[in-house]
Amino acid sequence: MSPISPTTILLVDGYNIIGLWSDLQQIRDNYGLEPARRALTERLIGYSTFHGFDARVIFDSQYRNSRSHRETITPHLCLVYTDFGQTADTHIEKACAAIKREAARPKRRTIVATSDRAQQLVVVGYGAEWMSARQLASEVETSNRRVRRRQQNAPARSSRRLLSNALDPASRQRLAQWQQRL
Repeated sequence: MSPISPTTILLVDGYNIIGLWSDLQQIRDNYGLEPARRALTERLIGYSTFHGFDARVIFDSQYRNSRSHRETITPHLCLVYTDFGQTADTHIEKACAAIKREAARPKRRTIVATSDRAQQLVVVGYGAEWMSARQLASEVETSNRRVRRRQQNAPARSSRRLLSNALDPASRQRLAQWQQRL
């Protein structure tokens, strides 16, 4: 199997999205930032996989004395926590500039999800596209509906394909007895 090489990079300003999606705001206000980050991450897992994006959710660490680190969630999604004193905006701008400079790689599409108007203008200058928090929410929901529809329309798996159905009756009985002992 060849390594995943997505042609689209999605950079998400994590706290900007959390602050603008009402359900994530409620989670943040009632339970704190960590549950809100988890909820955003869970929503983006399916979305990034469905579209085959290389999605990176960027969170500020500017008020915490910590080093930057990257947490891989799936092959299509990772969380990036910035260095102390660095904003998510700065990290996103540097990432857009680096992606633009990568001349040796095939043309990659870069999308930045934020509703920060100043940030939108800067990333467009680097050749990236942008989508608002509302647009991202809509696209995530649309993708979820499409996945559910595909799952509903998928034919049920045949029970004949089960390994146990390939066994003779005596072997099935021995297997059942063995399972009961466990």
